[in-house]
Amino acid sequence: MKVRAAVLNAANAPLEFEDLETGELRAGEVIVKLAGTGICHTDLGVIAAPAAGQTPIVLGHEGAGTVTETGPGVDSLSVGDRVVLSYAHCGTCDNCVADLPQHCRDFGALNLVGARVDGSSPLHRAGQPVLGAWFGQSSWADHAVVAAHNAVRVDVDLPLELLGPLGCGIQTGAGAVLNTLNPRPGSSIAIFAVGSVGLAAVLAAVVAECSTIIAVDIDGARLDKALELGATHAVNSADVDPVEAIRGITNGAGTHYSVDCIGLPAVTRSALECLQTPGVCATVGFQGIPNEIVVDQGLLLFGKSLVGVIEGDAVPGEFIPRMISLYKEGRFPFDKLIDTFAFSDINSAIEAAHHGRVTKAVVVFGSDEGAFGAG
Repeated sequence: MKVRAAVLNAANAPLEFEDLETGELRAGEVIVKLAGTGICHTDLGVIAAPAAGQTPIVLGHEGAGTVTETGPGVDSLSVGDRVVLSYAHCGTCDNCVADLPQHCRDFGALNLVGARVDGSSPLHRAGQPVLGAWFGQSSWADHAVVAAHNAVRVDVDLPLELLGPLGCGIQTGAGAVLNTLNPRPGSSIAIFAVGSVGLAAVLAAVVAECSTIIAVDIDGARLDKALELGATHAVNSADVDPVEAIRGITNGAGTHYSVDCIGLPAVTRSALECLQTPGVCATVGFQGIPNEIVVDQGLLLFGKSLVGVIEGDAVPGEFIPRMISLYKEGRFPFDKLIDTFAFSDINSAIEAAHHGRVTKAVVVFGSDEGAFGAG
């Protein structure tokens, strides 16, 4: 079938709209007509510096839409099902079988290259492949070919065009709190870098009934947003030492938990150092590999822990429904993070995300205008 896609053909170039073609669906695959898809900083990293051979590529990995076709052997989804797309995993390795798909042995090959694990692509133009399996979906297109087990069915009474970020960015921040840290009610937490991932962590800390929720950033507007969404304190680390400020807020003790949502070495160290003993820091930010940091081993020796988290330690088929249930209860208003753009304006959405003019940019399909204003 024909697919209208926004294609990256060269580093730092604007995306170009092209008509591509899909091949025959393989066993276990479905086609999803996109309603909306998010802009994630992982996508922006590829735009800035694609690996050798990684163009042309269709990026996008926070898609949501409707199943329009199913391939051989698919019995978990039907045409017409509304789904949220999440990260790809093989479903058969030891970690996938152990309900740890975020640690799939083929995670890198399935998600970070843009091809299927065998090197093929579901998208072509004039008989030549265009990488179309980024995070198993390449959802910056009006249709995506995905593995059925990477798609999570959702109810019909939801704003489908806004749900895509639940499959990655919002899942990452919320999952780091609710899955990895699982804080005790009444405990304290510091969240460093409150972009979309960090604000999702703030929302999750409210759900977890943390009594002290400290947002740390260098952007005053983001800190104001964090306070609006439930943070109890805001620390502008451009003006003060965040570790000293957090200790002041906690009467010298430090927090029980922290989340580093950016991965800059100085921030990761601060997120570890601000903890009390014992305390746990979850680091979810990504600045590329290698990304060396120096920490005081004595902090770890005396009971502080630093744990790396991918995709919020989430099993999407379980965690996406949990976030949606909380949203329906009015306890997880993730839609307040979102600004929408028409698909035709995707390059404007990318610019807005790159320069921090929006918290979470979502591209919507089937309209000349974005459906929602600033969250």
